[in-house]
Amino acid sequence: MIVFEFIINAISVGSLYALIALGLVIIYGILKMVNFAYGELIMVGGYLLYLVGANTNIPWLIAAVIAVVGAMVVSYLTELVAFRKVREKSLTALLITTFAVSTLLQNSALIIISPRAKAVALPQIFSTTITIFNITTSMRNILTIVVSIAMLVGLTFLFRNTILGIALRAAADDFQMTRMLGVPANLVISSAFVLSGAIAGVVSLFWIGRTASVTPTIGLGPLLIAFVATVIGGMRSLVGAVVGGFVYGLIFSFIGVLLPQVLLDYREAFMFLIVILILLLRPEGLVRVKYAQERVG
Repeated sequence: MIVFEFIINAISVGSLYALIALGLVIIYGILKMVNFAYGELIMVGGYLLYLVGANTNIPWLIAAVIAVVGAMVVSYLTELVAFRKVREKSLTALLITTFAVSTLLQNSALIIISPRAKAVALPQIFSTTITIFNITTSMRNILTIVVSIAMLVGLTFLFRNTILGIALRAAADDFQMTRMLGVPANLVISSAFVLSGAIAGVVSLFWIGRTASVTPTIGLGPLLIAFVATVIGGMRSLVGAVVGGFVYGLIFSFIGVLLPQVLLDYREAFMFLIVILILLLRPEGLVRVKYAQERVG
């Protein structure tokens, strides 16, 4: 039974990594840019949960909706104010801009709120456990898995069966041709940022749910993990991002169990060693797609 509990926990963590990796790849597919400010969207969602919970008495579900919408709005504003101005420049300019936006958002949180961790009010269901067929696990893990699967199914439907989804997939494959066919570039790019912001907002609910606190740098850890996950799965594939997230979560959890106690502090080092071995065997990632060179220009 302990094995099943471990697997549930590993899938729960992996599903969050998969969602964050998917949010990164949605932007990378169109702009060919790794958005290193993406972790700050998780921070924004966390601080909105904290501010709403600390200053109002509204139900947590409404606060969660506010957090997700806030992350979407901030994501859109970063595209409108920062990235739109430089996306026709070099890829280096875009990359530097992502770091600038990340630093700006972090320092805004430091100045406006506090550099110290803030406790976030969570519903009782996040701290309860559930027993199914003699398997006891946190209800938080079950909620994370269920919501993540629902998100992935919903995104799959959006990408395959809606005009917006088809436009996003076409832009990721060949942006120049998509623009020549009459698809408005600004609309597609803004929609991609809003969608990735929504994913970050949902992730923030469950990431904060694991720690019950938020700090200005809380998004850095999941961002770096998701970046590694996208490299494992394939930077140019939406499916690869999801696969990479789950693979990273499962391997990382197994390493935590297999390593002796004295080596647990070096778990990240062992994880990166495994990642290097994977990339030596599959440098293009686990999910292979056709190579595309174009980006917004």
